[in-house]
Amino acid sequence: LSAGAKMGFFTFIKVMMILFNLAIFLSGGALLGVGIWVKVDGQSFVDIFGVLSSSVLQVVNVSYVLIVLGAILLIIGFLGCYGAQRESKCLLMMFFSVVLIIFIAEVAVAVVALVYTSLAESLLSAVVTPVLKEQYGEDKTFTTIWNTTMTEVHCCGLNNYTDFTDSVWYEKTGRYPHQCCGFVNSTSVCNATLAAEKNVTGCFDQILKEIRTNAGVAGGVAAGIGALEIAAMAVSMYLYCRLDEK
Repeated sequence: LSAGAKMGFFTFIKVMMILFNLAIFLSGGALLGVGIWVKVDGQSFVDIFGVLSSSVLQVVNVSYVLIVLGAILLIIGFLGCYGAQRESKCLLMMFFSVVLIIFIAEVAVAVVALVYTSLAESLLSAVVTPVLKEQYGEDKTFTTIWNTTMTEVHCCGLNNYTDFTDSVWYEKTGRYPHQCCGFVNSTSVCNATLAAEKNVTGCFDQILKEIRTNAGVAGGVAAGIGALEIAAMAVSMYLYCRLDEK
C-alpha cells in the first residue's frame, strides 16, 4: 500500500475506534445512572419491569452490579475514545491492558463454570447465602427483589427455608418468609415446622434451570462479547504500533 492509503486506513480505524468507544462510554453512563436509580428507588424499578427475566439478577443486588458494570464501561470507553483521539500510546496501552484483563477474567469464569460446575454452585451458594441472611429484611431493594422472585417462582431462599435460619429477618420476626410455607398472604405466620413440612424448593434450582434453558443464547452473547473484546484489543494495538511509524 502507498503511504496515502496507509494513512487513510489509519484514519478510518482511528475514527471507528473513537465512535465505538464513545458508544461504550455512553452505555456505561446509562448503566451507572440506572444502577443509581435502582439503589435509590428500587420499588419503581420492580414495578416497571416486573419479575426480572434473569433469575441471576434477582439473587444479587442489581444496583451494585449495574453501578460496577457502568463504571467499568465508562473507564474503558474513556481510555479508548480519548486515547485514539489524542493518539496517546499510554492511554491506548492502558485500554489494551484493561480489556485484556477483563477478557482473561471472563475466560477463567467460563472455564470454572463449565469444568467445575459443582464448585461454581458451591461458591455461589457460599457467597449468596450469607448476604441473604444479612440483607433480607434490612435492604429494601434486596428484600423487594427476593420477595418478587420467591412469590412468582414459588421458591424459598437460595437452597431452601434453612437459608433464613439465624438470619437478621428471623431474629427480628421469629418466623420465615411466608413464601417458604407456600402462603400467599404475608400476614400468615410461617414457622420452622410448617416450612419443613411444605419443603418449598430453593430458588437456586430455578436459576440453574433457566441458565441451562438459555445456555445457547448466553453462549452466543458471550462469544459475541469476546469477539468484540478481541477486535478492540487488535485495533488498539494496531493504532499503538502505527504511532511509531508516524
